[in-house]
Amino acid sequence: MNARTATSMDGSLLMRKVLGVCIALCVAACSSQHAIKQEKDAATYNTQLGIAYLRQGEIPLAKEKLDRALQQNPSNPGVHSARAMLYDRLGDPAKADSEFQTALHLAPHDPELLNNYAVYLCRTGRTDEGVRRFGEAAHNALYRTPEAAYTNAGVCLHSAKRDEEAARNFKQALIIRPNFSEAAYQLSDLEFRGGKLLEARAQIDSYIGAFPATPDLLLLGVRITRAQGDRLGTERYARKLRLDFPGTDQARALADLDRNPG
Repeated sequence: MNARTATSMDGSLLMRKVLGVCIALCVAACSSQHAIKQEKDAATYNTQLGIAYLRQGEIPLAKEKLDRALQQNPSNPGVHSARAMLYDRLGDPAKADSEFQTALHLAPHDPELLNNYAVYLCRTGRTDEGVRRFGEAAHNALYRTPEAAYTNAGVCLHSAKRDEEAARNFKQALIIRPNFSEAAYQLSDLEFRGGKLLEARAQIDSYIGAFPATPDLLLLGVRITRAQGDRLGTERYARKLRLDFPGTDQARALADLDRNPG
């Protein structure tokens, strides 16, 4: 064997070793990436379970799943958002707020997260901050339902007895989506409770004239026309509610009104 042949063989051996190391590293990297993906998927699954348990009132189980999700993927904003709701239910506002802040730090432009945090802020009496967060969600190009954010802001303001501002938000929601029944209902109810019977009824009639009626709007129509002393109008709303939405909570509420007309 001459020196050239030996050198060639040594080079081939070295190349095989290098390739072997590269393959081993690739396998290890792929394995690590697969393990990370599994952990993230598990965190998402446990978060969904935790939220489901939370809605069912199974607080200890919800906490167990959400604690596990945090261990599996502490950088997932959805995990922290769910844990915020958990601590809210546990009556620990400091931890709830901290979890929301962590979620927003991880995903500052997530409109759903902004909306959820705003709901929490309004429910805990932080009206101005909540309305501001609703505004951020509504103006986010990724948010598909800005009308819902404006309606939620209106509800928040109404709860704080800031009815003029609330009405503006409900009207803005209807400008964005004229067939958004929740905004139409909230605006009509606000006007009804404020003694503006003509405006409240006009809003309902305008909506029902253009879009499908809802049981909430029909029941509110009954209450408005009863307050106006319009028996024919009351019967028109009531008949449609009975025929189109039998068995609903609103139909049962109508039956109660019929039994107790005072």
